[in-house]
Amino acid sequence: MTKRPTLLALFLLLIAGLGFAAPASAERIKDMGQFQGLRANQLTGYGIVVGLAGTGDDSLDYSTLGMKGAMSRFGMTLPAGVNPALKNAAAVMITAELPPFSKPGQRLDITVSAIGKAKSLRGGTLVLAPLYGADGQIYAMAQGNLVIGGLGVDAADGSKLTVNVPSSGRIAGGATVERAVDTGFAYGDQLTFNLHQFDATNAQRVTDAINRAVGPGAATMLDGASISIRAGGSGDDRMRLMSRIENLEVIRAEPPAKVIVNARTGTVVINGAVRVGTAAVTQGKLSVSVKESPTVVQPAPFSRGETTVEQSSEIGVDQEYRPVMMVKPTASLSELVDAINRMGVPPGDLVAILEALSQAGALTAELVII
Repeated sequence: MTKRPTLLALFLLLIAGLGFAAPASAERIKDMGQFQGLRANQLTGYGIVVGLAGTGDDSLDYSTLGMKGAMSRFGMTLPAGVNPALKNAAAVMITAELPPFSKPGQRLDITVSAIGKAKSLRGGTLVLAPLYGADGQIYAMAQGNLVIGGLGVDAADGSKLTVNVPSSGRIAGGATVERAVDTGFAYGDQLTFNLHQFDATNAQRVTDAINRAVGPGAATMLDGASISIRAGGSGDDRMRLMSRIENLEVIRAEPPAKVIVNARTGTVVINGAVRVGTAAVTQGKLSVSVKESPTVVQPAPFSRGETTVEQSSEIGVDQEYRPVMMVKPTASLSELVDAINRMGVPPGDLVAILEALSQAGALTAELVII
């Protein structure tokens, strides 16, 4: 007797459950920001690439001076007024990133780019060169054989063929770290976690998640993008605390409504928080065509006239009629996309319509044009 009502109740609960929205997925705190100080440091340097097959830059004084300096390190000094022909060498700039907690002896990938008129660095070898940080100190030494992803060929008649960029290349593990950067994580009683984007709601949710996991009062908001975390003990304790915090999960707040428009390419990106109010939109299409049909007019025989060209132009105007369309208030991104598709407008006209809706106050979103 009670079996059928029980099954009916379960069936009704199942149907009711389908009407609720699925909960938002949680994200790890490490995907929402990073601890202050955990950043890479840029390194730059100047060097000489040798061993090129006649594709260097012998007209650049920097490469000549650099080669003289490199030769002087090996005890070779050129007489005054003698400049070597360096078509097999090129002056280059070297760039690399020093990851946080890098230790002396570790290897870094480097990028090597020609400074002057070197046509190609294919087959070249970078001579030992120092890499400097922003403070002017040497943090790494670079050397090795380049890997070039481009190709450049010149023919005798002046024709050229270039694939990608042969004047730039990389050396995997081409630099050795010589100095470590002090991050300050081994001491102090506070850690600072910075969100990638300013959002007071996300900052509050991250703070609450840390306090629930670590203890009440362990984390406090400094502002909408930074959170101060109480930390102490040895470096091992601090790193364990960082690892624990990074893997906590937080439900990210819905981002502010934005419409991003790339004016150069006509690309329009609309996020899910955008809403549109009631508005009437019409979009016309005006086409103007100009057709030139010049004709040659010949003079009569023995008239001593001159042959002339008579211009004949035909101008046409075609205006396509499109009725006014009512845009109803939308509650989701899919409804907004359906409304845009029904209008059948190209991306360029869509940008103008979005700007007009924003000016009319019917677009509840920030319009960003890049």
